[in-house]
Amino acid sequence: MRILVLGGAGYIGSHTALELVRAGHEVIVADNLVTGHRSAVPKQAKFYEGDIRNAAFLDKLFDAEKIDAVIHFAAFSLVGESVANPLKYYNNNLCGTEVLLEAMVRHGLDKIVFSSTAATYGEPENIPILESDRTCPTTPYGETKLAMEKMFHWTAKAHSLRYVSLRYFNACGADASGTIGEAHDPESHLIPLILQVPNGKRDAISIYGTDYDTPDGTCIRDYIHVTDLAQAHILAVQYLMQGGESNILNLGNGIGYSVREVIETARKVTGHHIPAVETPRRAGDPARLVASSEKAKCVLGWNPVHDSLEEIISSSWKWHKHHPNGYEE
Repeated sequence: MRILVLGGAGYIGSHTALELVRAGHEVIVADNLVTGHRSAVPKQAKFYEGDIRNAAFLDKLFDAEKIDAVIHFAAFSLVGESVANPLKYYNNNLCGTEVLLEAMVRHGLDKIVFSSTAATYGEPENIPILESDRTCPTTPYGETKLAMEKMFHWTAKAHSLRYVSLRYFNACGADASGTIGEAHDPESHLIPLILQVPNGKRDAISIYGTDYDTPDGTCIRDYIHVTDLAQAHILAVQYLMQGGESNILNLGNGIGYSVREVIETARKVTGHHIPAVETPRRAGDPARLVASSEKAKCVLGWNPVHDSLEEIISSSWKWHKHHPNGYEE
């Protein structure tokens, strides 16, 4: 297959591009490199630098390349920033996707896998969270992702497009080779923040809230290895290529780990004490977020294999230990 990976220089996009290359597919990556890294793109992939909000760029790309399916990662994803600057997120995430879909319709491309998020649910009604549960986002980031899903839904009805929207929970870990990994600026994800302590980049890790209704009082989250996420995107492309109908699927391990458990596992992996400082709760942090991925397992035949928290953190530490400044070496 010839697969276009939009946002393929980013964290999850680069891991998906790498897994596609390893599986023998022809990979085309497009990224504006605002948050992505050119050196994260596999050498075997063809690379185009450009923005999906630029219709002329997309027309040129679609004219030059025969593409079987699109995987769409091109979006801003910092929750806090989206609250402070919502119009930036509506412009990039929503307007960018509208321009993309217009171009796909013009060029007769009808299969797309979309990188969505658990943030579409907002405060969960049930644990584990099902795809049929209420969607009521609490941030502009979640709102834009949900609106993008609805854009796919209505475009599919009007133009025979078929899509799979993958709502995933806490992406983490790094490729086993240690050559690519997570490198956000600013960093907002728990595991990289914890690993900044043994890397000498921060003195301690903050625990926001210790009085939640959980066994140890700290928030519980569902952590999913980035390589397992990459495999799910490939399976979703194959599902669409085989005629599968449009679908929305959760991706998670179905296992929740508390903040204290993640810190303790990081101490074990790194051999570092990793001081923790208890601080008050942050507004809007639910006590538990855990996915039910039974639908993805049934529809795609997906089964996460890197589901050990120790393996997840070990792979992340292998990357961060040797790349303390990310790709800026």
